[in-house]
Amino acid sequence: MLGIHTPESAHERNVDNIRNKMKENGIEYPIAVDNDMANWNAWANNMWPSTYLIDKKGYVRYWWYGELNWNGTEGEKLFREKLEQLLAESP
Repeated sequence: MLGIHTPESAHERNVDNIRNKMKENGIEYPIAVDNDMANWNAWANNMWPSTYLIDKKGYVRYWWYGELNWNGTEGEKLFREKLEQLLAESP
């Protein structure tokens, strides 16, 4: 798992603030800080957050734009199921 943080505000550009939020939320996976929006633009993102599941061969298999659980949607549940399916696939 890898996170890429593209800030919306000046406060969110501060790496110490990002580290503190990671610790506060128990996030242990690496997070790249995309202050110049290079990754954001490379993926042609247009909303926060954008979530992608990439298979063992490097192909994007599933994506979701926006909050996974917005207004009762079950995006997080769906993504956990899809993640388990991808992990079970042969390389």
